[in-house]
Amino acid sequence: MMKEQIIKTAKLMFLKLGFKSVTMDDIASEIGISKKTIYKYFSNKDILIENTIELAFSEVQEIIIKIENLNLNAIEENFEMKRMFREMFKGSDTSPLYQLKKHYLEIYEKVLTVQSEILIVCFRKNIIKGIKEGLYRENVVIDEYVKFYQILIFNINENTASGIEAEELEVKALEYHIRAMATLAGIIELEKHLKNPII
Repeated sequence: MMKEQIIKTAKLMFLKLGFKSVTMDDIASEIGISKKTIYKYFSNKDILIENTIELAFSEVQEIIIKIENLNLNAIEENFEMKRMFREMFKGSDTSPLYQLKKHYLEIYEKVLTVQSEILIVCFRKNIIKGIKEGLYRENVVIDEYVKFYQILIFNINENTASGIEAEELEVKALEYHIRAMATLAGIIELEKHLKNPII
């Protein structure tokens, strides 16, 4: 239980204050334990960061499954996904990917691989669903659109220091992505959601 508590607390602190600025002392103080207790479970900060990222990915997978089970249309699903991820990372002052790229390059490269796999599956399923619903054009080249959107999202998060600015750009990228694929019915659905901004 203590190990899980350390990971959960560290995850919240890393996302809020940054991977670099939060020390093992800070985490120990937040939980009310000694730093020695943390080192009993994690021999260094890098290992603790990797564990917190694994937890975050597990939570992301849960969010995706939860949203898929809501039986929303493809465009609603995209906006709900954005809303829930915003909630998950709402305390982040800086983009987590940006922080990792800057301070923990090795961990960042591992994160890219896992995140790519998750996003590719998620984007593909959404596009296939949207085509079936008549919200996206039938002639969309799925793999290309998945790749374009993935590149957009990664570039925003890798190169934007501010968490708030990254969120705003992601909403713009989502609109751009949907408009590129949408049928007339899809545009009408998109416009409906744009009237209720996520941010």
